Amino acid sequence: MNSRGPVEASDTDVRMHADAGSAVPGGEGYADPAPFALEAAGQSLRILPGGADRREALLDLVASARNTLDLCFYIFAEDAIGTALRDALAEAAGRGVAVCLILDGFGAEASDEFLAPLRAGGAAVYRFSDRVSQRYLIRNHQKMVISDGQRAMFGGFNISDDYFAPPAANGWNDIAVAIEGSAVDGLSRWFERLREWTDDDGAHFRAIRDTVSDWEWSDGDAQWLVGGPTGGLSTWARCVREDLEKASRLDMVMAYFSPRKSSLKRIGRIAQRGQARLVMAGKSDNNATIGASRSLYAKLLKRDVEIWEFTPCKLHTKLIVMDDVVYVGSANFDMRSLYLNLEIMLRIRDAALADRMREFVDHQIEASRAITPELHARRATLWNRIRWRASWLLVSVLDYTVSRRLNLGL
Repeated sequence: MNSRGPVEASDTDVRMHADAGSAVPGGEGYADPAPFALEAAGQSLRILPGGADRREALLDLVASARNTLDLCFYIFAEDAIGTALRDALAEAAGRGVAVCLILDGFGAEASDEFLAPLRAGGAAVYRFSDRVSQRYLIRNHQKMVISDGQRAMFGGFNISDDYFAPPAANGWNDIAVAIEGSAVDGLSRWFERLREWTDDDGAHFRAIRDTVSDWEWSDGDAQWLVGGPTGGLSTWARCVREDLEKASRLDMVMAYFSPRKSSLKRIGRIAQRGQARLVMAGKSDNNATIGASRSLYAKLLKRDVEIWEFTPCKLHTKLIVMDDVVYVGSANFDMRSLYLNLEIMLRIRDAALADRMREFVDHQIEASRAITPELHARRATLWNRIRWRASWLLVSVLDYTVSRRLNLGL
């Protein structure tokens, strides 16, 4: 993590905003919404916006497994939640559950020594691309837990204490989704493909690329989309682009936002047709991602896109609502998540779910700072614009773990 701590608007930004006579919202008193459940597209969903609720649901899912547990995470830290989950998985393996854990070879800090109790209990532990090769450039950014092939949990959260801490402790604001229904079988099928790659040291970049390109799973209005390197567009990148082309209303809460100009134009056209609301990070442990997003604000504001920066705590949520379609999962709306990282997103078309998720977006907006053209113009000094543009280039090329260390003085 960045030793400088979380970043938000600079002291100069705050002083200029205050001098203009406007209060600077800091999110004091903000509380994560309570969990809520609903049926959508034949799936039973439970949305978990709070860290404590995510932690309880995660450990309950592991404790109740009887036959299989399949898990995949980008970050797995040697801290309180990492230890608790490791021990719970070891206990599950000890009672006969077949446990398979896939960690990213670059993002996960958990050492072989730390994970030894899992292997000793019979669990299978794999690291994705932990050797320097062409496929090392691909990061496995997915997060999922599948219990007995019947219940699952996925979203943007990693295994680190910050992802389960409350807003008052600057925990990551995020979403997890507990799901039951036919979509769990689809997620299990994707996990098996991922396990096959990870278990094969000889798996080539082309094999991964072709599998991502060929992936399809849907059941009615529920669809699993995957992101990753392809010869064209992954299902995630293709579907979100198609929906952006025709939507008349967009609500997005996005931790890392640094797409191509073509995506900005599509978002701008939505604002012209109806309404486009974006909630971006006002705090993070990765200063460069905030700078990258701010480098794009001017183009969006000129097209009447409404922008807020979430200020109560660090933002890690990945949520898109377009008309009656909801996207939720592991992917940011940036170059790496759209075109390179392995990602998993659930796309559901359901009007009631879309309306309910917009209520969640409303809750986030109430605790966020509105980015007006005037505020952005005051921030956009020549030096800041240079750093913001450099940040966009940085986070578009480098893994998040690397760009986190290169904050460009932001």
